[in-house]
Amino acid sequence: MTDIALTGYGVYRPEPVVTGAEIAAESGIPEEVVVEKMGLREKRVCPPGEGHVSDMCVAAGERALADADVDPETIDLVLYHGSEFKDYVVWSAAADVAERLGAVNAYATESYTLCAGAPIALRQVRAQLLAEPIDRALLVTASREEDLVDYTNERSSFMFNFGSGASAAVVEADPADERTRATVHHSAAITDGSFSRDVIMHAGGSVEPPSHETVEAGRHTLDVPDQEGMKERLGPVSLPNYLDVAHEALERSGFERSDLDFVAVTHMKRSFHELLFEELGLDPATDGYYLDLYGHVQSADQLLAVDEALDEGLLAPGDLVLFLAAGTGYTWAATVLTWRG
Repeated sequence: MTDIALTGYGVYRPEPVVTGAEIAAESGIPEEVVVEKMGLREKRVCPPGEGHVSDMCVAAGERALADADVDPETIDLVLYHGSEFKDYVVWSAAADVAERLGAVNAYATESYTLCAGAPIALRQVRAQLLAEPIDRALLVTASREEDLVDYTNERSSFMFNFGSGASAAVVEADPADERTRATVHHSAAITDGSFSRDVIMHAGGSVEPPSHETVEAGRHTLDVPDQEGMKERLGPVSLPNYLDVAHEALERSGFERSDLDFVAVTHMKRSFHELLFEELGLDPATDGYYLDLYGHVQSADQLLAVDEALDEGLLAPGDLVLFLAAGTGYTWAATVLTWRG
């Protein structure tokens, strides 16, 4: 039986920091609400004109390749699963990253599941490695959607935690045991398309093409047209869907919820984070890492949490790990891994 393993990873964090206090001052929301309720002490951001998505992916990708100790020419597939807001419109970041990393023998493609991208990308690559005559893939993701947030728009306040950064992972079929950082097991996902138009950027697409008028009207930032309606509909389904994909991924992988040791989950408000861990039977202080120093970096959240957890001694060889995520659209996804070291 073929084993699929994560053999190396890398993360990239821009240096500039925006604090929760600064966001509170700009938005008019009390600092206590931003820091404690939203769970955002600070986040990393990219300077204007610098730190494009491709640049961050290359930085994280170089670190992942070095961690896995593999030559980029041996990569068969480069998969970008990050933000659609990238260097250029209608453009392949995957192809650019593959070229700049020297992955000249890889084919490059992209996958968009927004903030649920990490578990989905692992699921897709695992299936490809099992089904196709390829042996090694590089997953890259980055986001700087902080650029799209208008702090004066209260309707979009749940996105005030958006930060910038990147992550990358090398995933291989049947690597040597000493090169295995984590075994990748099975996944699960749920989509509820009734939320597909709840989070949008009004202008820039075919519905409302960019123009002087759309720019002057501030139509190129993220918005939640019906904030209260979204909350009313999302509240009853979000926790059950998180738990359902977690349970299904664990069951497919041959485990139970009680086997879980660590959950790397999308950044969310602190109270919901703690409730989710409670429902999973875990302690959020020791069985996960809360990203209140990063905010929400789209599908880089999971590896950022892993990296911090390793530094703090929260993750050990043999631990059963769940990558758990949700993204507007709305998709909930989970992938199970066994951490090897």
